[in-house]
Amino acid sequence: MSAESGGRTGMQGKLSQWLRGRRPKEAAAADDGGREALLLATASAGLPLAPAAYPTADYRCSCDRVGCPTPARHPVSFAWQTQSTTDRAQIEAWARNQPQANFITATGMVHDVLDVPLEAGQEALERLHAAGVEVGPVAESDDGRLLFFTLTRGTPEDEDEWWPCELDCHPETADEHPGLRWHCRGSYVLVPPARLPGDQAVHWVRGPEHPLPDPLSLLEFLTDACARHAGQEPDPADTAWPLRR
Repeated sequence: MSAESGGRTGMQGKLSQWLRGRRPKEAAAADDGGREALLLATASAGLPLAPAAYPTADYRCSCDRVGCPTPARHPVSFAWQTQSTTDRAQIEAWARNQPQANFITATGMVHDVLDVPLEAGQEALERLHAAGVEVGPVAESDDGRLLFFTLTRGTPEDEDEWWPCELDCHPETADEHPGLRWHCRGSYVLVPPARLPGDQAVHWVRGPEHPLPDPLSLLEFLTDACARHAGQEPDPADTAWPLRR
């Protein structure tokens, strides 16, 4: 999927080239400030960050856990929720002292993330643009996921309208929302630039400079696309598929 510039020029363009053009070893050795600048831009947009594990040369995780089930995808501290911050000095210190580390952002405080399969997300993104719906930051993971960053739902007065989140849970049921993960309170996602095992990465499609939208404005488009790509709905080329807000 080609990245949208989103009006990015100058430093943003250089950051994009740096992220897409380098391999893990090159990225670790680089001292051009691109990684740090991109992390600070993310924090400046209000997304709290904390250090995370990173891939090693043997495709394993930098943590000391044997057979880590989520290599290079998890925080390094069990206190990541309280550790997460937007403080510039702290993020600069982490980035400089841990030059290979990925970073996560804790969801459910300022923002949520709607995490969908790549093909479904690409289709939904096209339909959202066609319908004139505002879309916020979007990140792509090379392992086949698209991450839509939104405002958090917070803590509604009616707790029946809120659900907790685990990394692989769905907002209601897997049948109704196949492949969709809603990262809210108690969850996290990797933020770009992040490296995954096998020379894969997480990068911005739409950068953190875009305002966070209401998640409910995106949810129907995303669930429709997920259902269709799971084989539960007809292909839009074969039917008149209504655009709904």
